[in-house]
Amino acid sequence: MSLPPPPQPDPARTSLFLDIDGTLAEFKRRPEEVGPTPRLTALLQALGRRLDGRIAVISGRALADMDRITAGAVVAASGVHGLEHRDALGRVEAASPHPGLERARGAFTALVQAHPELLLEDKGLGLVLHYRTAPELAELANATAARMVDETGLALQKGDMMAEVRTPGRNKGDALRTFMAEPPFQGGRPVFVGDDLTDESAFEAARDLGGHGVLVGPQRETAAAFRLDDVASVLGWLEAFAAADLHSLAS
Repeated sequence: MSLPPPPQPDPARTSLFLDIDGTLAEFKRRPEEVGPTPRLTALLQALGRRLDGRIAVISGRALADMDRITAGAVVAASGVHGLEHRDALGRVEAASPHPGLERARGAFTALVQAHPELLLEDKGLGLVLHYRTAPELAELANATAARMVDETGLALQKGDMMAEVRTPGRNKGDALRTFMAEPPFQGGRPVFVGDDLTDESAFEAARDLGGHGVLVGPQRETAAAFRLDDVASVLGWLEAFAAADLHSLAS
């Protein structure tokens, strides 16, 4: 059964959590090509005002990269799938890098040198082999990542057109639950918007805490209750919700 589009959030009760890639921003051939836009920055600022600060970004990207893309418009953020956490007051906590990352870094670097079509992203707490520009190397990239997990004890993180290993620990659902125990999110109804399999834990956490998830992209088996077609649909839905604030600024 196809999921319906989400209702408009209740500004007095909603705590809003947003993924970045595939949700707020289109995928690019290389992850560093995703950057800030005036439209997204203005939207995030308006949502923060509309929700009295009950907005956070939860992404697989590192916090510094998230801040670059959002132009610092959202303080509360969780990066590397929950391994980095910054609360609404700007206080940061992060896991310690797993010692196996050094070995994986060497293996991934050697693979990229042999296949320059691959891109290595180093998040500090995790490593990603991107093969969006070379899908024929997917099997090789994933096999290398799986081998590193077996040899080092790193965690395998599934994602879209990439092979990722990371420090074991928290996931996006854990990040959402942490935010919901902190001000200003406490007492709100969590809504998480995301597109990837990595977002399922956050959909589940939102549901368990009395809210819901919004899946972005094609219909699939999911813990989300609602669905939007694509990034354009997400931005349009969020802009409609933020319209009161945006219109008041323009008047």
